[in-house]
Amino acid sequence: MKSNLNRRRFLKSTLLAPAAAGLAFNFEEHALRAASTGAAVPAPALPARAAAMPRGKIGKLEISRLICGGNLTSGFAHSRDLIYVSALLKQYFTVEKIHATWRKCEENGINTAVLRVDDQVVRLITDYWYAEGGKLQWIAQCTLPQDDWKSAILKAVDTGAHAAFVHGGVADAYVQNRRIDDLAKAVELIRKNGLLAGIGAHMTAVPVALSNRGVDVDFWMKTFNEKKYWSAGPMPRLDSVFEETPEQTMAFMRTNVKPWIAYKVLGAGAIKPAEGFRYAFENGADFLCVGMFDFQVEQDAGIARQILGAPLKRARPWRGGAHTPTGA
Repeated sequence: MKSNLNRRRFLKSTLLAPAAAGLAFNFEEHALRAASTGAAVPAPALPARAAAMPRGKIGKLEISRLICGGNLTSGFAHSRDLIYVSALLKQYFTVEKIHATWRKCEENGINTAVLRVDDQVVRLITDYWYAEGGKLQWIAQCTLPQDDWKSAILKAVDTGAHAAFVHGGVADAYVQNRRIDDLAKAVELIRKNGLLAGIGAHMTAVPVALSNRGVDVDFWMKTFNEKKYWSAGPMPRLDSVFEETPEQTMAFMRTNVKPWIAYKVLGAGAIKPAEGFRYAFENGADFLCVGMFDFQVEQDAGIARQILGAPLKRARPWRGGAHTPTGA
């Protein structure tokens, strides 16, 4: 563990300078301000409403029931047949806009984000933490390339991620190719380095297969929605199908004791938040990972608080701590 901490310190020191370049308030300016006044520059105070978002726990990590997704800020869009959408996202989400979006999440009680592991995200989150004073927790989405499957996991560890999981599409392919032992090794490596470990999936067969083999995870990342929007499929229309078997997902999760982070709950923008959030929470999801534009954050957080603050028709017990409508 000591070597891991040393790697983290080295990575932080080498990433801060390039990450902060070009920002209105970069790390150097914060340091100069602190030096001139003799005191550290405090992070901006968060409004009182930030404490109102209900939270649960995965292990000892306290997580808001609504989590910020990372596809939009990384420029990845399930755009059906609109070929320009990903390019548009990359134009919209500048460094300043991404940081502003994360800050707005924190202001509205969303304390965690699911972000992919790549050089851009490492620079963004490192600068957000150390130059901008942000506190957003990072659940790292890891791919497992055959030629170097450990690198994404170790990069997440070195950067300071709070948890990590295997990308859903990757886990789908591994299970289809009977490579469950490799997924087990990934979970083991994540845990060995002190992070909470999870597995993502689009297919219900993934958590079923891993559970049958005794692979112990700290949490599941599983797609979930009612599949009642006009572009929902059927397969293999992969860009518009995110949950083929919601009933099977519900059946598995109903008897599984691990916390469940549901994603694609809005079908990549095809389902209204009030409908998608309620369906997912009432049918067993413990947390929702939702991609949001900055102008959607306040509304989505308000919808989540309203749904969670009222009685829910929910059969599955809350995993990762009892549901607390008034927040943690």
